[in-house]
Amino acid sequence: MIESHASAPPGTPPPWVGPARLPVRPTTGRFLVLACVFVCAACGLVYELELVALASYLIGDSVTQASVVLSVMVFAMGVGSLAAKRLRHRAAAGFAALEALLALVGGCSALALYAVFAFTGDWGGIWANGPRVLLVAFSLAIGLLIGAEVPLLMELIQRVRRQDPGGAVADLFAADYVGALVGGLAFPFLLLPFLGQLTSSLLTGAVNVVAGGSLVLGLFHRDLGRRARWVLLTANVTVLGVLACATLLADDFEQAARHAVYGDDVRVAQRTGVQEVVLTGGTGGRPLDVYLDGRLRVGGHDERRYHEALVHPALHGRHARVLVLGGGDGLALREVLRYPDVHRVDVVEADLGLVGLARTDPALSRLNDHAYGDPRVHVTGADAFAWLRGAPVASYDVVVSDLPDPGLTDSTKLYSQEFYGLARRALAPGGRLVVHAGPLSARPRDFWTVEATLRAAGLHPVPYQVLGTDTAAAGKGASRAPRDWGFLLASADRTPVLGLAPGGPAPRTLTPAALAAGEAAAEDARVPGAPPSTLVHPRY
Repeated sequence: MIESHASAPPGTPPPWVGPARLPVRPTTGRFLVLACVFVCAACGLVYELELVALASYLIGDSVTQASVVLSVMVFAMGVGSLAAKRLRHRAAAGFAALEALLALVGGCSALALYAVFAFTGDWGGIWANGPRVLLVAFSLAIGLLIGAEVPLLMELIQRVRRQDPGGAVADLFAADYVGALVGGLAFPFLLLPFLGQLTSSLLTGAVNVVAGGSLVLGLFHRDLGRRARWVLLTANVTVLGVLACATLLADDFEQAARHAVYGDDVRVAQRTGVQEVVLTGGTGGRPLDVYLDGRLRVGGHDERRYHEALVHPALHGRHARVLVLGGGDGLALREVLRYPDVHRVDVVEADLGLVGLARTDPALSRLNDHAYGDPRVHVTGADAFAWLRGAPVASYDVVVSDLPDPGLTDSTKLYSQEFYGLARRALAPGGRLVVHAGPLSARPRDFWTVEATLRAAGLHPVPYQVLGTDTAAAGKGASRAPRDWGFLLASADRTPVLGLAPGGPAPRTLTPAALAAGEAAAEDARVPGAPPSTLVHPRY
């Protein structure tokens, strides 16, 4: 790509040796190189955060995904930096080609990850480790390309104006770290909320290729031959074209992928600021399913079994004042409100967007019996842990914890000893706390860790299990529905009696015999020796 200098007089240095022939003053040229370092660093960090965010959404366990992405990427950056030493004598052309490739790979990484997830099912069989393999592959490729930037940019800085190596390194890394700061703040506060995961990565790729191409073709074009300039210009325009086309088609692609994931009857897909909420079915006799961040949270064909098992045993006893933690869909609230002697229900839900859907969506509000229209209900939009820290002491007869499974990293603190200590403080004498602790058959150790954590918080739990119905023919996403649910009913005063309130509303799917069988089944599956989980030592 560099012009041949075989015909140059003997002893004539090649054009990449010594000061560059710049179209601007060296001071201006040095500023432009450092500005490019700034932009490329911001783009590189956006790629990293994009991979972490999308992997956490698709795979779960955000701590693990962040560790995998960052560790693999940092390792690859070291390898890329070593490999780029071979390109130092062609720093300008190498850097331009590198940025075009990085923009293409990084910009399309989110699109590719989501496409493979959406169109290859639930990662069964040969695809069982598909998302992790693809995540590592993109982390490795992007890390290699980012690492290769450093020696090439160092060479370009020195060619603009020769200075001592220490000063050049200081300038380079100052611009790099400030750019990383800007990219790190722009992703969660600007790009993700306003553009979404796919468009933000594509736009970042476009900025990346424009920055790299403009620097080389504008500032260092005299280092390149005519053919090299045309090749680089064509490559940059092609990458820009690919990213632009992908951006224009992103909405259509997202809709097609969403239908591939959730089925053809998606009615509502809304990002609330806390999570993505997708509602499917609910019309034409099809059951309503609620997905939160891609995970089936409410299965319409089985939701009543879950919510009746969660609520009714806890209301066996005094229940004038009830606190519901989570449960923004209003379905646990529906069961609580069936008791006429409940005087007040406080709902603490972090996602008021989900509460809004539960109020206004015809199918969901019909399913929850318009629970949020009941004057006994008072809603607070807050994190459950933070809210409990200021909750009135000894004021609730029943606390219903209808929160995401403990196996999700974001939920770990809501299943900690500290959290249950705060919930215990909010219970009135004789009050009960009921906890959904995930599927017992699929994650028994998580379930018994919750049980041990309740005991460590000074509570006396009773475990029980409720089986789901056969979901084999329930449609798209049925394979993700739990086959059972594990619950723990606990009290601070004594071990509670598992049963149903005498004279209370009769559940449609739950009987005293089923509760007794569920208690025995849970005890049979006991995992001894599970340690409690705390904020500083999470066990899930």
